[in-house]
Amino acid sequence: MSTINKLSDAERIALQRDCIIEHMRAENAHDWDAVYDTFIRDERSSYDVVPMSTVFSGFKGVQEFYAAFDAAFPDFVLRATSAYDVPGCSIREVTVTGTHRSEFCGIQATGRPVTFELAAFYLFGDGDEAGRLLAERIYFDLETVLRQLRGEANAPTGVGLVDRAH
Repeated sequence: MSTINKLSDAERIALQRDCIIEHMRAENAHDWDAVYDTFIRDERSSYDVVPMSTVFSGFKGVQEFYAAFDAAFPDFVLRATSAYDVPGCSIREVTVTGTHRSEFCGIQATGRPVTFELAAFYLFGDGDEAGRLLAERIYFDLETVLRQLRGEANAPTGVGLVDRAH
């Protein structure tokens, strides 16, 4: 049995938190090699975008998601506002900002800024992979994003989690 299998819940959660800190740091730096290093690199990995009913399957799918999102919002920045952890799963509430520079959901680049909040569920491997991502699954209000991209004057930007963060 490996050492990782003998981890306490607190030790496992600490590994998860360290992974997410590195994952989000690398996302904000647009350091894709470092982002990919936080994932288990095989067919079990996925990036799930629930509001679009889309699963980017396998490690290649994870890479495809990031390539598409980075093209659409190349200056995106994430700010975590809350954190919740249990063994095997960590959740972060995040505010995303960026500028629309390429097609997203059928809308061609508008150059408009976007701000939206999302919940990211990070699912981790077991055993020796307890500190690596098996999947990231995100939930957000897609209509909020689309209304901003269409330039609607009253487009919402969320409930202000960044302003309420401690």
